[in-house]
Amino acid sequence: MTYVADIFMSQSWKDHRLRLPENMTMKYRLLPVNWLKKMWRPDSFFRNAKRVTFQEMTIPNHYIWLYSDKTILYMVKLTLLLSCAMKFETYPHDTQTCTLKIESLSYTTDDLIFDWEEEVPLVVDESIELPQHNLVDSTLGDCTKVYSTGNFTCIEVVFTLKRRLGYYMFHTYIPTCLIVIMSWISFWIKPEAVPARVTLCVTSLLTLSTQHAQSQKSLPPVSYIKAIDIFMSSCTVFVFASLMEYAFVNILLGEGGADDSQNEDEQRRPQRSPNGSQIKTSAPKGMRNMVVVPKMQDSSPQLPNGTKTKQTSSSYRHNRHRNRAILVDKISRVVFPLSFVILNISYWSVYLELLEL
Repeated sequence: MTYVADIFMSQSWKDHRLRLPENMTMKYRLLPVNWLKKMWRPDSFFRNAKRVTFQEMTIPNHYIWLYSDKTILYMVKLTLLLSCAMKFETYPHDTQTCTLKIESLSYTTDDLIFDWEEEVPLVVDESIELPQHNLVDSTLGDCTKVYSTGNFTCIEVVFTLKRRLGYYMFHTYIPTCLIVIMSWISFWIKPEAVPARVTLCVTSLLTLSTQHAQSQKSLPPVSYIKAIDIFMSSCTVFVFASLMEYAFVNILLGEGGADDSQNEDEQRRPQRSPNGSQIKTSAPKGMRNMVVVPKMQDSSPQLPNGTKTKQTSSSYRHNRHRNRAILVDKISRVVFPLSFVILNISYWSVYLELLEL
């Protein structure tokens, strides 16, 4: 990842080879900028910079001061595009450290050593406002590194950035929770409404997958799991479980429906008279859609001990399976929200504690 910084960089050094005019009475003197080509200056460069832009509006933004004790101050304004190695394991609850490294290009530590000014080494504008981060701290350090050609001096500024959660709360976490809650509405819809319940669960699942893809757009593709992946995947499991819950409810209803269809097939078979002959009925011309049932005397024998007929028993089994399906829905109305609350408590307690560290 990269970040952009506008900086005023000042470098000061003493050059005892300079000969000052005898009539110099001022503390310092402003020198022409073209004198830089005739003077020695440190060969500093930005080690982690990808691009450096020199500001020239409205004039070249640099100047040289020469002090009476032969100290030279060189000030320049630059716009830097710097690389920053970020880790996203706890994204978007992460805290990143980005550096700005200044190193000597050709002089080893035997000839040149960089050091921070003792009085005011670094000034950070307090009015800086970043859209997604808070600048928590800025510290100074030494990044001198040993290469195969020698030991080259290096100093660095370490910026500590803490990510703001406001954007992600309103664009990721809250909408995702509402999608999960929306999938629970199917528990209050009657089990026989197959299109309504299936459409609601599938729509929630597709919306959640789109929401997950949207949350990854501003990130580089990394191979490890992030904090937001854990939350989004858990929400996806909840929505998928609500779809599987209805599949189980539909299985319970199907067991009762199978008995009813079997009874309907038996009722459609031709009826027989008491003497064993089949009773065929026919409708007059023009009344093909009417069913004529002959009036017969009730010759079915009385069943002992009040035993129910086959039709009554089938209806009883159907109601029993339906009651079981409704019971599963009632249990889901409690188990799913309770489990989701436990998930949120666990998730936020872990990652909010990391933010405070």
